[in-house]
Amino acid sequence: MEEKNAKSLFEGLKLFVRAIKAAHTIERKFFPAMFSADILNALTPYVVIYFSSLILNELSSDKRPEYLWKLVILTVTISGGLSIVGAILKHMKTKYREVFLFNYRRLYINKAFDMDYEDVSNQETFDLLSKISQAENWAGWGFENVIRTFSGLTRSITGIIGAFSLTISLFFIKAPAGNPSLQFLNTPLFMLLFFALMIGLSVIAGKLVGYCDACSAKLAESATLGNRIFGYFGFFSRSKRDVDVRMYDQSRIMNYYFNNDEYNAFSINGPFAKLAKGKGGICIGTAQGLSAILTGCVYLFTCLKAIAGAFGIGSIMRYVGAATQFSLYMADFVTSVSDIRNNAPFLENCFKYLDKPNHMYKGSLTTEKRADRNYDVEFKDVSFKYPGTDTWALRHVNVRFKVGKRLAVVGENGSGKTTFIKLLCRLYDPQEGEILLNGIDIKKYDYKDYIDIFSVVFQDYVLMSQPIADNVAGTDKYDVKRVTKALNDAGFSERLSTMPNGINTLIYKNYGESGVELSGGEEQKVAIARALYKDGPFLILDEPTAALDPIAEADIYSHLNSIVGDRTAIYISHRLSSCRFCDEIMVFDKGEIVETGTHEELLENNRGKYYELWNVQAKHYVEAAG
Repeated sequence: MEEKNAKSLFEGLKLFVRAIKAAHTIERKFFPAMFSADILNALTPYVVIYFSSLILNELSSDKRPEYLWKLVILTVTISGGLSIVGAILKHMKTKYREVFLFNYRRLYINKAFDMDYEDVSNQETFDLLSKISQAENWAGWGFENVIRTFSGLTRSITGIIGAFSLTISLFFIKAPAGNPSLQFLNTPLFMLLFFALMIGLSVIAGKLVGYCDACSAKLAESATLGNRIFGYFGFFSRSKRDVDVRMYDQSRIMNYYFNNDEYNAFSINGPFAKLAKGKGGICIGTAQGLSAILTGCVYLFTCLKAIAGAFGIGSIMRYVGAATQFSLYMADFVTSVSDIRNNAPFLENCFKYLDKPNHMYKGSLTTEKRADRNYDVEFKDVSFKYPGTDTWALRHVNVRFKVGKRLAVVGENGSGKTTFIKLLCRLYDPQEGEILLNGIDIKKYDYKDYIDIFSVVFQDYVLMSQPIADNVAGTDKYDVKRVTKALNDAGFSERLSTMPNGINTLIYKNYGESGVELSGGEEQKVAIARALYKDGPFLILDEPTAALDPIAEADIYSHLNSIVGDRTAIYISHRLSSCRFCDEIMVFDKGEIVETGTHEELLENNRGKYYELWNVQAKHYVEAAG
């Protein structure tokens, strides 16, 4: 982390308080349970110290049996009661902490679901989320640090108050006049200097630990890069990269990154090791040394007062124990305050993600639920370029869909086909022109209501390592008959019949050996079944048969009419032979629609783009047949 990103304590406190409020909404029982447990945990040692000192004082003086019994019974009763209550509170704290740590990521998940797709899919958002995740993974910065700091502040403040209550009399009990050489212990100046020494050494020790944490925090960028590299290269097992790793001996690349101090921040010669061997280690060692010196000073001061006759042996234990705890808690308090500031840039990243505004206008009109599925879509002079680029992906697109027809979208790579579909589904909004649904700008429709009319299979679809039925339905509650029919219509019935648990068979082996691996073509059929199950009025297939062999492709298209039914279907395809069954074909070239028509009509124009593409592919078909 660069120095310029350092925050003031006030800024850190604002982010800290906001983080507590946000975290409290995730698990409302956690912070009260943690607060109660930490207070009791900090106070319990003082109860033992106090009563133990009374018992020792009595044993070293009058030794009254009846009084000693009362003290012992009272000590055991209170200590036992506090231990029982403390165990209950600790259990509650641990329980709700685990619930919180499991659920607080919902903040990010819910935000991702609510965020504009344009923001979800851009590199800036990915990098920001990666920074948040990596900061949590390597040092617990962010929300996890808020928990530790809140707990540390609760314990330290409680501990300071408890220690001060038991220690304050140490400075006011005067040594008897019988020992002139120790009368300096009674002077206000000496007591003030000694108290200042306790405070000063404790604060310095805490600041040294806080400074070490700050130095560590400044290495966040190195740690993030190292973790991202390890996350990528460290988990090749059972991945689709296994074959390439073996065939091309890519372990050499992995070893290069793992053994390179520039990329592996946690290596023996990396920045963290240098910090530990350098100023970080010096700071921690000095802080521990100061604590030891302070403990010795407390022992010396207390014992001298006891020698002078100010109090008995039991009080020595009380004052030494309380004063030592005071110095430790004071150092912890200073460290916790430092962590509030050190953690501020990491929390700022968290809230930078959570506060990302949605720029896409979300309308309120309800999409008309037509029983005949007659939806009319029109692109009027639509132009679009992706965020961060100056190149138009689509330019002056004008087209109107024929209701209930089969429409093919063809063109070379990068011609704008997939962009056209993403605009239709309103994953992006065009910079120029408008898209109309039944004569109304699609921006005016309720967003979720609008996208519900589309069933889409994109090229980069993703299946989850979950049962097949869950993948098809998108939920654990589904209609078994509909799921089975969708899979059969997608051509998956033969493979389904071999599944050990039918539609409940787990896909992939992420969760155990019971999972099954699917071929690329089988995965694509499940993705198509998912679109069919949704049953949107518009069925859009982006390269629907790219991973299928020609026989499987022919099987899919032979059942196409029965699969599509009364829906409007749009197909993006490179294989022009598969477009002949469509009612209309749109040909894209360099972001523009250059031709429209049926397969036969387009082939009549021997100077057109479709004719050019067709003849190139036909040539390959002939060569392959030969």
